[in-house]
Formats: sequence, structure tokens, C-alpha cells
Amino acid sequence: MKEKRETKDIWTVGFALFAMFFGSGNLIFPSYLGRMIGTDYWQGLIGFMITGIGLPLLSIMATAKAEGEFSHITHQVGKVFSVILMTVLILSLGPFLAIPRTAATTYEIGIRPFFPNLNALIVIIIYFAINLALVLRPSAIVDLIGRFLTPVLLVILLILIIKGILVPIGPITGNRMPSVFATAMIEGYQTMDALGAVCFGNIIVSSIRARGYEKRDEIIGVTLKSSLVAVIGLGIIYGGLMYLGTHTGHIAGNMEKTELITMLASQILGSWGSILLAIAVTIACLTTSIGLTMTTATYFSDLFNNKKLYPIVATVTCLISIFIASMGVDRIIGITGPALNILYPLIIVFVIISLIEKSPRPIVYGLPVYVTLIIVVVEEGSKLMGNEILSFLPLSSFGFSWLIPAAA
Repeated sequence: MKEKRETKDIWTVGFALFAMFFGSGNLIFPSYLGRMIGTDYWQGLIGFMITGIGLPLLSIMATAKAEGEFSHITHQVGKVFSVILMTVLILSLGPFLAIPRTAATTYEIGIRPFFPNLNALIVIIIYFAINLALVLRPSAIVDLIGRFLTPVLLVILLILIIKGILVPIGPITGNRMPSVFATAMIEGYQTMDALGAVCFGNIIVSSIRARGYEKRDEIIGVTLKSSLVAVIGLGIIYGGLMYLGTHTGHIAGNMEKTELITMLASQILGSWGSILLAIAVTIACLTTSIGLTMTTATYFSDLFNNKKLYPIVATVTCLISIFIASMGVDRIIGITGPALNILYPLIIVFVIISLIEKSPRPIVYGLPVYVTLIIVVVEEGSKLMGNEILSFLPLSSFGFSWLIPAAA
């Protein structure tokens, strides 16, 4: 009986975690990457999955090991550093980048193709009103997402992928992207899943505890198994969407990432394709937005040790997100890149050390973290000024100039 209950909990939490991860970036980037890499599909898929699936799984494991609080790991470098890093991370995943992107994607894929004259701001305001209403009732969120919304999302995407594989819309074209493997890894950053994993950890661990799992080993075990459900689902969807994208190279002209996935749906499934995609996008984006808004509100209410801040922060997060979402998906992605190029390497260093270091010591974290921070900040700053002064470092041409110094 206990094993049956645990299996049910693993699938429910796993589906919830999948839905929290699977937002706008997970939907629009794989197909676009597939369009660019064409015949180099497998090379690109492996690179994308390393950062899009491997890192989130490791991040969840590290967060579960820290009992759902990634700040316990970052504290090894110092309390002030930890607060600054986690605050920047939460704000990036929250109202300044990831949450607005979900609303903008919902409008561009789910609403605009059917109602082109409908004001984007009206749609975005309604979107965040629904988001806020669900966030203020957090106790039912994981069950709602895991039992009902995620299966619907998966079925729609699988129908699209299977039909697209059986009846391709065109031939697979040649690669148009240099350094496919390294570029695909960097593209995997844009899913923001590894960053989300260290923040969703608290929600997932709290949900598992609420189901009656109290022992640390039990919590880690259920978290890991649930994570495997989520990442296997992500892998199937990523691989499928990327493969569909490899068949679009024959279509001339530049396309927005949201236009590409909309075109795929209509070409593969006909007039119903756009409708099914709109439903899938709305579910994917809303579930991710709910999880991120909850995470943001929980973080700041815990930071100031005041639970009454939860609804206030959630409301402010939605208001800020409304303003930024009105900029559109492509403009938000343009802002996201430099931020992720700084945050991702730091999180990777923390995650790897926390998993291999049995007795945490500040020096073991501090030295590689600060070396990484200096390199990525200088590198991104020099790019903005048009003078890449760290190009002499190994792997700099692939976007990983920090890797060997941090490892050393």
C-alpha cells in the first residue's frame, strides 16, 4: 500500500515539476534550434540536453540535498554574497525576465493568430489576473498542475510531434550554425530550467513533506524519482520539437521563434493545429508562471521573515511582469542572454561542488565561484563594449571561458 501511494506521489509531483519547467523557452527554442542545425540534429540535441536537462536534474539533486533551500549552499561563500546572488536569481526568474516571457509567448502564440487586432496589454493583464488568483491559493497548485494540466499539455505536444515525424512538412536541410554542440549548450541556457530547479526546490520539497514524507532520505528519494519523470518528459518533447524544426530549413526568410512553432502546428495538424498549440502554450506558460510567482513571493517573505508579505510580493511581481511582458518575446530574449551568461556559470559551479563535496568548506566554494564571477562579468562587459578582452582564455570562442579556470 505504501509503495502504491509513493508511486502515485512520484508521478503527481513529477508531472507538476515537468509543467513548472516547461514554459515559453522550452517550447520555442528547440524547434528554432532544429531549424538552424538541420542535418547536425544529434550533435545539437546532445548539447542542448546537457544544459536543458542534465543541469536541471543536477540542480534538483543539489537542492534536495540542501533540504529544498539552495541558499544553504550559496551561504558557503558568505551570507551577503548569498543574499545578493539569490535575489538577482529570483528577480531574473521572476518579474524581470522569465515570468513576463511566459505572458508574451501566450499572447503571440495563443491569442494573436486568432485575434490579431486584440490589444496585447489587455490579454497580458487578464493572464496575470488569473496567475495571481491561483498563486494566492498555493496549497492546491501542485495537485492541480500534476493531475490535470500536465497530462493535457503532454497529449497535445505528443500529437503534434508524432504526426510531424510520420508526415514531415519538408526535407531535412543542412546545418547553418557554427560550433553546433557549443551553441546548442548555450541555447539550453535560455530554457532557464537549471535556474528554476534551484528555486522550485522549496515548493517541491514542501509538497513532498505535506504528503507524509518526513525522513531526509525519503524526501531525497521521492524528489529524485519525481525529477526523473520530469526530465524524461522534457527529453522526449525537446527531441521531438527539435526534429520537427529540422524540416523547416526549406522555408525562406527570417521567422520569429514564436512564428516558427505556430507555423509548424498549422502545417502539421491543419486548422486545428493552431488551436491545440494555443491551448498547450497557455497551459505551459501559465503553470510555469504560477510556480515562478510563488517562488518569488515565498523567497521575499522568508527573506524578511514576514509571511504577510507573500500576497503583496505576488501582486507586485505580477504588476512588474505586465509592463515587461508588453515588450514582446524577442526583446525579452535579447535582454535575457547576458543575464543568463553570468548566472548560469555561477549556479553550475555551486551545484557541482555541492554534489561532490561531502563536508562543505567555504574555501572550496569561494575560490572557484569568485574566479567564475570575475571572468563572466568581465566577458559580458567587454562584449557590450565590442572588445572581447578574454578571448585568449581556452574555450572562450564557445562561450565557456570560465570553465577551465573554475575547474583548476
